[in-house]
Amino acid sequence: MDLATRIKRIFNDSVDTKLQSAEVLAQPIVTAAGVLTASLLNERKILACGNGGSAADAQHFSSELLNRFEIERPGLPGIALTTDASTITSIANDYSFAEVFSKQVRALGQPGDVLVGISTSGNSENVVNAIHAAHEREMSVIALTGRDGGAIAKILRENDVEIRVPADNTARIQEVHLLTIHCLCDLIDYQLLGQEN
Repeated sequence: MDLATRIKRIFNDSVDTKLQSAEVLAQPIVTAAGVLTASLLNERKILACGNGGSAADAQHFSSELLNRFEIERPGLPGIALTTDASTITSIANDYSFAEVFSKQVRALGQPGDVLVGISTSGNSENVVNAIHAAHEREMSVIALTGRDGGAIAKILRENDVEIRVPADNTARIQEVHLLTIHCLCDLIDYQLLGQEN
């Protein structure tokens, strides 16, 4: 296969995955946006975490909240738990890497806050532990997963929301996670400000 054909196949696979996901994920995304918006209206905050590409997604989400998405508005309280190298490395060194997010959730999370946990497999131990910590702190959880939802799907509570991409390929799952984050940002802004983009 020539390289241009290979690239076209990747684009087509991405489009197909997004179209399949739109059918499955529209309502969970709406529900998640409602949870996030209600938390913000109650002057609570959003914490986000994940590993690797999912860490980048957590940071992307928090930056869209703190700065702006597509329209001008005041900043919204969003914190990526993936950005403080000193905190992450001290927890990993003194305890374990499995605790790098949960210790931050226990320190920063308050009842009514929301944790957005991102894991393409649903099996990231440190994200699983962060979800347990969020439940201890009476926080809601929005989980972005893929494949079969992994361990995360098994520990979510009734009022939590799982946005599970119906795909097995990590790259395709991550692409839908990014689109989901943009959908959440759009719906948050729309529900808070009521402005059409």
